[in-house]
Amino acid sequence: MPNSPNAKKALRQSEKRRLAKKPQRAALRTVLKKAREAVTADDQAAAESAFRLAVKKLDQAASKGLIHKNVAARTKSRLSSLKKKSQSS
Repeated sequence: MPNSPNAKKALRQSEKRRLAKKPQRAALRTVLKKAREAVTADDQAAAESAFRLAVKKLDQAASKGLIHKNVAARTKSRLSSLKKKSQSS
């Protein structure tokens, strides 16, 4: 537990930030899960729209500091390669 007043305040602030970001992270994970499911399914139109939405949400999350920009880029790359793989087969 923090002892100094500065450390106590930092703990309060970090907890407040964590609770504010929690629903946004959950929504992002839901969008990504739906995008992965749509990409692996046969419907190309639904896969394309879900992919675009996922990319948009990842970019927004990275710009707001919810996730790191490299994490967003890596996730988009993996989702894109999954989409390409499912389209070719």
